[in-house]
Amino acid sequence: MDTHIAYRRIYDQPARSDGMRVLVDRVWPRGMRKDDAHLDEWLREIAPSTELRQWYKHDPDRFAEFRRRYLIELQDPQRRELAQHLRSLARTQHLTLLTATRDVEHSQAAVLAEWLSHGRKRSS
Repeated sequence: MDTHIAYRRIYDQPARSDGMRVLVDRVWPRGMRKDDAHLDEWLREIAPSTELRQWYKHDPDRFAEFRRRYLIELQDPQRRELAQHLRSLARTQHLTLLTATRDVEHSQAAVLAEWLSHGRKRSS
C-alpha cells in the first residue's frame, strides 16, 4: 500500500505539503479558532477514549503502555471504519494527522500514523 501519512501540531503554520489535514484529537485544541485550523476533517471518534487519555496524561514514561492500549482501542469496529477512510485518503494524496499535543512523537497521532501506514495492528 502506497501511503503518505505525516503528523504534526495543529498550532504549526499549515504547509502546502500537508495535503489533507485531519484533526485526530477528541477535544478541540485550546485557543484555536475553527477558521484558523485549516482542517479538512475532524475525526474525534478515532482518538483514544477519554479514560485512556486521562490515564496517559501525555507522560512519556507511559507511552509504551499508552500505545499498546490505543492499538487495542483501534480494533473497535467504528475506529476501524474511520481508519479505512483515512487509508483511502492517503492512497490518493498526502495526509497529515493533527494534534494539539506538544510532544507529537509521544501522541496518538504518531501511533495512528504508524498503524495506518502498516495497515495492521502492531504490538509492542
